[in-house]
Amino acid sequence: MSNPVELINNCKKGDRQAQEQLYRDYSRILFGICLKYSRNKTEAEDNLHDSFMTIYSKIEQFKNQGSFEGWIKRITVNTVLQKYRKEENLTVVSDNIEEEAPEDSGYINLDLATLLSYIQELPNKYRLTFNLYVMDGYSHKEISELLGTSLGTSKSNLARARMILKEKIEANKAKIIMEG
Repeated sequence: MSNPVELINNCKKGDRQAQEQLYRDYSRILFGICLKYSRNKTEAEDNLHDSFMTIYSKIEQFKNQGSFEGWIKRITVNTVLQKYRKEENLTVVSDNIEEEAPEDSGYINLDLATLLSYIQELPNKYRLTFNLYVMDGYSHKEISELLGTSLGTSKSNLARARMILKEKIEANKAKIIMEG
């Protein structure tokens, strides 16, 4: 990995080689984030591209205070969320569902690729809320601000996402038992 300070300064000057190096240094990390928030690999690649375009255009705003990696991760998440906010309304009809703690259904050997595919299959509003809350540790208040929804909607979307994932995992568990 390159010297981050020098790389950032060269990117601020519009140096194309520095931008390419920035992409090489951070694309894997940011692609993982994009994949987590996207419906499929192609969409994640588009989101990665859009995120880097935003990073390049806003790099002047980075003042070398705090973590650069944290800054570009936040830009990536916000870029993806902006896309979905424009694409569809991220609210649900009723936001009166209380957040439920998932029941312990015992140990199940579920590989990461399968779990990621289940998360990617969730409707946008559920997938985004689930990832922000469970994977990235945002509070419901922060999620409601990021997605432009109410606090209750954030809780409801998380509960529904967990319910859908639980059903998919239970179905997978039953399938494994039937085949075994």
